[in-house]
Amino acid sequence: MPYYAHADQNGPGVFATEYRLFAAQATGTVYESNAMQKKSATTKSQSPSRLIDARIKELNDWRGKTLAHVRALIKQADPEMVEEWKWRGVPVWYHDGMVCTGETYKSVVKLTFAKGAALEDPAGLFNASLEGNVRRAIDLHEGDAVDAAAFKTLIRAAVALNQSSAR
Repeated sequence: MPYYAHADQNGPGVFATEYRLFAAQATGTVYESNAMQKKSATTKSQSPSRLIDARIKELNDWRGKTLAHVRALIKQADPEMVEEWKWRGVPVWYHDGMVCTGETYKSVVKLTFAKGAALEDPAGLFNASLEGNVRRAIDLHEGDAVDAAAFKTLIRAAVALNQSSAR
C-alpha cells in the first residue's frame, strides 16, 4: 500500500504518520514507537547498575552467571569502577576512561577492552579481536573458566593505562 501525505482542512496531513514511515523506509531512518519511547524513558530513570542487574536476571542462563561473575571480578579489581549502560543495553565499565564492555550474544559473553592492544596479556586472556590496533576482547563460551587473578590484573592494567593517558 503506498503512503501519501496531504493537507486538508483537518490539519497538516491526514496520513502524516504513514508518510513519515515511508520517508523513514526510503532514508533508512528509524523512528521509535510510543512503546519504545516509554521503555527508553524507563531505562533512563533507572541506574546503570540496576539495568545490569536486570540484564543478568533476564538472561537466566550461563550468560547471566558469566556476566555476573566477571562483573564481580571487575568490582574486586577496582572498587572505584563506574558502571554505565550504553548502546541499547551493553554494560560498560569506566575508570578515567572506558575500560571494557560486557556484551552478551547467543553463544558468547564478549568482554571488549577499549585499549586492549596496548595492554600486556601474559596469561593470554585475549582471544578475540586480535587483529585490530586498539581493542582486544575476551570471548567466554558456555563452560569456559575465567582466570580470576589474571583477569583482575588485566582490569587494573587497563585502569592504569587510562590514568596515565588522562594526565
